[in-house]
Amino acid sequence: RSLVVVHFWAPWAPQCAQMNDVIAALAKEHLQVTFVKLEAEALPEVSEKYEITSVPTFLFFKNSQKIDRLDGAHAPELTKKVQRHGSGSSVPAVPSGGAKEELNVRLRKLITAAPCMLFMKGSPKEPRCGFSKQMVEILNKHGVSFSSFDIFSDEEVRQGLKTYSNWPTYPQLYVAGELIGGLDIVKELEASGELDTICPKAQKLEDRLKGLINKAPVMLFMKGSKEMARCGFSKQIIEIINSTGVDYETFDILEDEEVRQGLKTFSNWPTYPQLYVKGELVGGLDIVKELKESGELLPVLKGEN
Repeated sequence: RSLVVVHFWAPWAPQCAQMNDVIAALAKEHLQVTFVKLEAEALPEVSEKYEITSVPTFLFFKNSQKIDRLDGAHAPELTKKVQRHGSGSSVPAVPSGGAKEELNVRLRKLITAAPCMLFMKGSPKEPRCGFSKQMVEILNKHGVSFSSFDIFSDEEVRQGLKTYSNWPTYPQLYVAGELIGGLDIVKELEASGELDTICPKAQKLEDRLKGLINKAPVMLFMKGSKEMARCGFSKQIIEIINSTGVDYETFDILEDEEVRQGLKTFSNWPTYPQLYVKGELVGGLDIVKELKESGELLPVLKGEN
């Protein structure tokens, strides 16, 4: 009956070593939870069975049944899931009062995170149910520009969105923050020709990158966000920029593989973070450190140099 957390890892991945430290700390705090490490590539049959396509990946089991999953080195999310599933019910209780309001605010942010948002099982590259796969195929066929959220990655969102939108199944498609519907509705819109008028068309990658670079006067492309950097270089550059007091926006390149790979070629700069001012590349962490030491960073960020 106790919770079992299985960490699929690889010895060559530094993020797995970092998460092992997190697991060690969680194991001391949650004595009733069993933590297991499995080397993904050494057990290909198991990895294939559970659709392990990247490391680290964490699977959560109760009574020999998989109840949840987490892909990636997200320590806060892992901690939250261990606390939630380890404390009793595998499905969180319906939030009430302030907690419900907080969840609704979060859901609203997710729904409006992009002009067209698809809540699905899995990702566009790896759908994890037939309906989600069909939905992605239709959107791609019509050249629709959309972002997605894997409802398997967050049980709170998975259950909460059903109530919030009054729509009991997945996938769910939203345009401009409004629910369009599920697969059947999208098929009807496709048949009537309305889908092309409702959904935003995908931009060419170069146009999209130019738009992102010019989204704010100072744009930082990094791993993670201002609130939680997900690599040491990104953390250092955030601290340096914060010390200047200059306003800036960030883009998490871990959330969009197309941008992550495309921007390297577009800017001819192979690593992250990347800092842009008024649409022009300043450089990465080393350049920013040099500018700080020479006293030039603030004028550069203000567009004066």
